[in-house]
Amino acid sequence: MVLLTLSSLTVALLTAMLAIGMAGGTALAAIPSNDVAYAAAPAPAKAAADDTKPPTRPTNLIPCPVPLAPLTEYGYASICWKASSDDTGVVAYDLYRLSADGFVHASSTGGTVGGFTGVLNRPYTIYVVARDAAGNVSPPSALITVTATLGMTPTSSPSPEPGDHTPPSQPTGLRDACLQDYRGVTFCWQPSTDNVGVTAYDVYRETSTAYTKVGTVSASGILNFAESADVVVGQHYNYFVVARDEAGNVSLPSATLTALAREGFPTPTPTCTVSYRAATWSSQLNAEINVRNIGTTAIDGWTLTVDYPASSVNLTSGWSADWTQNGARLSGKNKQWNKVINPGSTTQIGFTASYGGTQPAPLTFALNGRTCAVA
Repeated sequence: MVLLTLSSLTVALLTAMLAIGMAGGTALAAIPSNDVAYAAAPAPAKAAADDTKPPTRPTNLIPCPVPLAPLTEYGYASICWKASSDDTGVVAYDLYRLSADGFVHASSTGGTVGGFTGVLNRPYTIYVVARDAAGNVSPPSALITVTATLGMTPTSSPSPEPGDHTPPSQPTGLRDACLQDYRGVTFCWQPSTDNVGVTAYDVYRETSTAYTKVGTVSASGILNFAESADVVVGQHYNYFVVARDEAGNVSLPSATLTALAREGFPTPTPTCTVSYRAATWSSQLNAEINVRNIGTTAIDGWTLTVDYPASSVNLTSGWSADWTQNGARLSGKNKQWNKVINPGSTTQIGFTASYGGTQPAPLTFALNGRTCAVA
């Protein structure tokens, strides 16, 4: 009987050829279709029947060069990461990409290199989870944003598609506990900018296996998020915010905020509602505020306070109230002619202020020290 074996020289040559192909961009195989990741899968692990322990979180995500060069108008977003560990063995990694509808499954792979096709030169925000044979899923990796490229081999870029492809700017200034009297989690942030206009902000919370959209805040309202039903008082939760425009372009995620679910203060039912809108020009804002008495008795004498983020506005002038400023708080005291606000009645006041950077949004309104609901 003759046994066929590979000499050590042959093995070395094959290893060198593989390394050269990966480093030099030689097409070793075609790019898989349907966004299937291109890393080879290891031998599947056999899961124990009673395995309930998830793999560890994938870490060390970095952009990874596209090993192949598809000669098409599409790009390819590619990342690498450090392998997770598991008591029975990881069988797959799932990649999720951020879209206007939330995170969607992009591809799966058995190795620690993966990616998916996308629009050329568009940035994509991605996270990875590990999965074992019993179906246990790891905590999600940190987020990473990479740009879809054509691969290692230079090719000419196709003409850009018509339409709005510019995403809003990254939301900034996330601040915990903007509503101190709220039971649960509450936080606020500063507006993003866009070449056409931001339409909404999506809020994501980290869960045990994913980043889940937990709310959407209109760009025309107060940029504050609150939730109580799915959080436990005394525990911390990780959130980030993504801005979205009418064309479906999404911004880079904000920095992650770790927020505490608080007990809140026992507060009386609001006796006022406030509607706020502001017109801006050349680093100036003109704010119009409608204050409505929703109580059952007349308000005889009042002061409305408007709290902005620290040092974000400087009062210039005001009308229908005597306006003053103390730090980031603007206060408007009634005139003699609008001193009384009867039940069901509304009075309109306003002011002009200067600001720097992006247009600031007020955090809270209070009438005579009691927080007003925002209409």
